[in-house]
Amino acid sequence: MNTCPVMPRHGGDWSAAQAQFGRRPWLDLSTGINPWPYPIPEETAEDWTRLPAADQHRTLCAIAARCYGAGPETAVVAAPGTQALIQWLPYLAGRESLRVAVLEPTYAEHAAAWSAAGHEVVPVNSLTDIAAVGASVAVVVNPNNPDGRSHPPESLCALTRTLRLLVVDEAFADVRPDVSVIPLVPHPPCLPERIVVLRSFGKFFGLAGVRLGFAITGPLFAARLEAALGPWAVGGVAVRLGIRALSDEAWQAATRTRLHAAAARLDAVLTAAGLTVTGGTDLFRFVVCERARDVYEQLGRAGILVRAFPHLPLCLRWGLPGRAQDWFLLREALDLEGQDILL
Repeated sequence: MNTCPVMPRHGGDWSAAQAQFGRRPWLDLSTGINPWPYPIPEETAEDWTRLPAADQHRTLCAIAARCYGAGPETAVVAAPGTQALIQWLPYLAGRESLRVAVLEPTYAEHAAAWSAAGHEVVPVNSLTDIAAVGASVAVVVNPNNPDGRSHPPESLCALTRTLRLLVVDEAFADVRPDVSVIPLVPHPPCLPERIVVLRSFGKFFGLAGVRLGFAITGPLFAARLEAALGPWAVGGVAVRLGIRALSDEAWQAATRTRLHAAAARLDAVLTAAGLTVTGGTDLFRFVVCERARDVYEQLGRAGILVRAFPHLPLCLRWGLPGRAQDWFLLREALDLEGQDILL
């Protein structure tokens, strides 16, 4: 069995890639970020020089609620990225040590945050295992990163009946609105105060540098999150961009269509290279193959960075190329020049 070399902890780590390959890769396919970002409007100087107004913050949360389908009995909390929320949740769930089931393999920061806060983290492989291990908290990424598997929203809602807290990370649900649990949160069997749904702004809108994320939960737990984050947690530029982008339904619909087509195109390229796509979303594709290490290093030497995983040595995650030259570079690196690929 192949084993991967030492990898960056997360995608997009240019410095680690440069240290590994001795050059700076010019095509980053290691993240699941939309390569066609939302157009950034001209900002006024006030967005940089003044604190964001409270009414702007309320407007942002109201628009996010509408965009994500949140009901009237839930509350939306805006934060400087979902990572900040992931760090805070273990400290707000309870002062005593809790048993936390994390559905794996998944985004590693969830388990790391709960463990760092003194809780017992138990990895599980299915939703049914959550009850079997006696967990009082569960973390489910839906659709999952990195393999794209998803779970019915109704099944997730039912878990709130037996848990103190269910965390559902929907960082990639913008391309799969059908799997979002948010519209069901106010309705039985879901208990709003026992569930926190996380939504990421930067991935679908392609603006990862704008640190913005949301938590959708019951009003009481939302108040605790707001208090933990403190005032002015989200900067004025992020507030303005969030309001504009989350309101732009036409751009969102067109982008879903564009990403779906690009994901199909990437599947065709990977298949032509002898790789089998086993999962993913329209923002990234997931490949399992015996020669994953060789492919990773072959691409790295060509200046292309994909996501490899030390704990999943046979797996690679591929982001979407954006520009025409990016597709050319990928085909060249995979030795596909001259092949007639149906795209």
